[in-house]
Amino acid sequence: MAKKKTKFICQSCGYESAKWMGRCPGCGEWNQMVEEVEVVSKAKGVFQHSAPGKAAKASPITSIESVQEPRITTDMKELNRVLGGGVVPGSLVLIGGDPGIGKSTLLLQVSAQLARLDHQVLYISGEESVKQTKLRADRLDVLSPNLFVYSETNLESVHQSIEDVKPDFVIVDSIQTVYHPEVTSAPGSVSQVRECTAELMRIAKTKGIAIFIVGHVTKEGSIAGPRLLEHMVDTVLYFEGERHHTYRILRAVKNRFGSTNEMGIFEMKEAGLEEVENPSEIFLEERSKGASGSTVVASMEGTRPVLVEIQALISPMSFGNPRRMATGIDHNRVSLLMAVLEKRVGMLLQNQDAYLKVAGGVKIDEPAIDLAIAVSIASSFRDQPTRPTDCFIGEIGLTGEVRRVSRIEQRVQEAAKLGFERVILPTNNIGGWTFPPNINVVGVSSVSEALQFALGG
Repeated sequence: MAKKKTKFICQSCGYESAKWMGRCPGCGEWNQMVEEVEVVSKAKGVFQHSAPGKAAKASPITSIESVQEPRITTDMKELNRVLGGGVVPGSLVLIGGDPGIGKSTLLLQVSAQLARLDHQVLYISGEESVKQTKLRADRLDVLSPNLFVYSETNLESVHQSIEDVKPDFVIVDSIQTVYHPEVTSAPGSVSQVRECTAELMRIAKTKGIAIFIVGHVTKEGSIAGPRLLEHMVDTVLYFEGERHHTYRILRAVKNRFGSTNEMGIFEMKEAGLEEVENPSEIFLEERSKGASGSTVVASMEGTRPVLVEIQALISPMSFGNPRRMATGIDHNRVSLLMAVLEKRVGMLLQNQDAYLKVAGGVKIDEPAIDLAIAVSIASSFRDQPTRPTDCFIGEIGLTGEVRRVSRIEQRVQEAAKLGFERVILPTNNIGGWTFPPNINVVGVSSVSEALQFALGG
């Protein structure tokens, strides 16, 4: 006999309860508890479980043969970099992003590239019909006989289609629209997302098929549904960018087969997404010359050095408490560096409003940007512009010292390649490497010393 069991599940964190509650005890969200019905098989008063298969015996790790995971590279070098060198067969990749940001466009272009390399690709769309997908493929010019399109939301039908086509790659757009017929809850619920993802993961691992699934995001920017979804997959990618700007940034927040520090940059055009091979030129192309409060820092995004502009606006406050606003950098870091400038340099910033921004919409959070932030604040406060050919690299401590940073050689070489004439960096980073011939490297040990070189006093 099958017994129906009713429970309430939080749609934000997956917390389960036997009764409805207005506020979830797990995550604290209101009105997220939804009733779901679970069918449990019972026999002779005990729950039935499927018989376990023959388990493999444990073996010493030294006796296990090391096998290098093969990778399949696409024509998109930016995507290959973020994935760690290419697509790993049998991997399950989750791609999240805001609506209209370009997730479906990216995956359709990647599908066509893989199809042109004689790989069988199955594109499953739960949000668009086959004809709508064909219209988008015509606009992007990504037609290939090895690219199969299927519009379906039933997971059993999806599984049967995979058995028929026998693809090397599968794209599911999106996981919130797919449902398992044996699960009674609605598509997009916690139970459906969990069960469908688990089934797709089993297909990927047993058949060696690389599967990409698209996940919707909440208004806070995280993947919709429980955090369990991110723990189940091999790789989690976020497609970021402002809808009013043409540039898109692809980041990895989890990657079992590579680094999570890499970043890929694309530009959205009429014919689809195009790679940006030199993002530093993009971020600096509209920089104003001779404006105070503007500095350039060489930041590392994984293995790639990127030059970005940091802008600061310091003005006398109009209300009782000064405002501290930051876009693209941590708000707490700005407050910390302003306290260091006030204590160690003697700048009276406690009655000043501070507004900081990283130009281009990129977000950076490494310690090496401290010196550029401090110099931009001092430049705006004194209304003295820095030299447009200066680049600043360094971490700042609470005692006002400038500390060494990693990968200094790659940062300086990127600055020299873009025509910068002087780089101000920590003294402890000088030595052990060869400077580019066309750039002047200046070592500083404190914030005061850096301001002497940057602002002349």
